[in-house]
Amino acid sequence: MTQPGTMTAMSKEMQDCVEACMACHTTCEETMSSCLHKGDQAQMQIMRALMDCSEMTRMCADMMMRRSPMSAEMCAMCAKACDMCAEACMSMPDDEQLMRCAESCRRCAESCRSMASVRM
Repeated sequence: MTQPGTMTAMSKEMQDCVEACMACHTTCEETMSSCLHKGDQAQMQIMRALMDCSEMTRMCADMMMRRSPMSAEMCAMCAKACDMCAEACMSMPDDEQLMRCAESCRRCAESCRSMASVRM
């Protein structure tokens, strides 16, 4: 029995989703740094997708951790941002960092889609 004002423990599925979001956030940040270091103007579209995905994954993890009533909706939005970022990263298949990022985004999107359908 929980006491008033205490939160119940996160489900394994929610913990996994938070971890996937944070891993994706980190990978997006690292990939942005890599892209900026290269200075290629053709990567501006990728940079926008990376920035959006990085912010969405961090916010989504934060909302799940504080049990926001909007978590499910945020997970759906996060999955969409991750899908868009993975697609943008795939436009340069010879770049190892972008391919790692695309894979992280796909894992996060899958986890977020699963959480979007769960009543939190």
